[in-house]
Amino acid sequence: MKFEWLAACAALALVGASAAQAAPKAVAKDAKVWAAAEAARPEQLKLLEQVVNIDSGTGDVDGGRKVAGILAARLKALGFSVESMKAEAEGLPENTVATLKGAGKGRILLIGHIDTVFGPGTAARRPFRMDAEKAYGPGVSDEKGGVVEGIYAMQILHDLGFKDFKQIVFLIETSEERGSPGTQKLIGKLVADADVELNLEPGDLPDKLTVWRKGAAAVHIEVKGRAAHAGIAPGEGRNAATELIHQIAANDGFPKTGDGITMNLTVLQAGTRDNIIPEDAQATYSVRIREKADLAKVMAVVEKNAQTTAVPDTKVRVWRQNPFFPPLPTNPGTEALADRAQAIYAGIGKTISRGGNGGASESALAYEGGIPALDGLGPAAGGFHADTEYLLLSSVTPRLYLLTKLVQELGHAPPPRLK
Repeated sequence: MKFEWLAACAALALVGASAAQAAPKAVAKDAKVWAAAEAARPEQLKLLEQVVNIDSGTGDVDGGRKVAGILAARLKALGFSVESMKAEAEGLPENTVATLKGAGKGRILLIGHIDTVFGPGTAARRPFRMDAEKAYGPGVSDEKGGVVEGIYAMQILHDLGFKDFKQIVFLIETSEERGSPGTQKLIGKLVADADVELNLEPGDLPDKLTVWRKGAAAVHIEVKGRAAHAGIAPGEGRNAATELIHQIAANDGFPKTGDGITMNLTVLQAGTRDNIIPEDAQATYSVRIREKADLAKVMAVVEKNAQTTAVPDTKVRVWRQNPFFPPLPTNPGTEALADRAQAIYAGIGKTISRGGNGGASESALAYEGGIPALDGLGPAAGGFHADTEYLLLSSVTPRLYLLTKLVQELGHAPPPRLK
């Protein structure tokens, strides 16, 4: 046992030494950029407060336009040409595409979204606020904090007279929380004219980059039954709600948490009155996948289950909503960008780690388009899609510094395309 223990210790030591050798070498701290990032903090938080206090849930056209107008004006003042692009789906505000030409090599695409998951009136009920450690408010981290960070990174580069890039395109989109139905074609076009994508989604706790993401799809189950009087002739009805419960039970074998496939019930509807046997019932699942092929596996199971009904004379229909976000898999292009980011962070005496999660983002579309993508570059945060959403104030200045330096490095030396 003693020799086995010593051998195990030696093996761990070798692994530790290998990891230490693999750690990216720190990039020396850029005093000018750091000073600029520190100086920007008060105004950065002031702008964040302004946009958080405007409701802009997905589909809130007026709110989305107000937020976009504020940000577009900032970018125009920095020399960007700004174009308002009609959304690719109905009921959505326009997307903003801001372009700045430089004199270098790298073509950098920044992507952030200003739509949130919160409805009208949320900002009035719980407006932006801060305590000693955190900022709070609807969309404060997902993703207005990251978009505002992007604005101030551009401000710093402007003030420093940095032009060592071919072009920077800043896409501010308005439908990410529903899978970017108003933006996916536009993203494809922008990716085709870019070398790298940097995504302004929040960083996971305690201070992580996002190097993989699951794909996301909405899967719907609809049941058609037969209405009848619930008291006089219930036997003449065919209860769609009862059949839907059967279908839900049949699909309950999929995992609900974890790094692999997950399938979670998110919307459930049935019936209109308490004295009518429900004729219609619907359920929506949020399906998250690590590999594109996983979605076909899920659909095959759900469709097979739909062929067997517990309530006679009911019909079950299964369909998947389009478009959907593909996954961002672990890949060498993203890992190389993460190496650069870790080296920059090490230069200011900080450590940033790598991870992934089940939240989908536009970085997967960039990867699909053949360019390296790095995600989770906004401030570190938590409590997403809930009233507890917050942003870590301690991460605001380091993350702004990181994004600014990444743009400088990639403008000077862009990475090769993936394919």
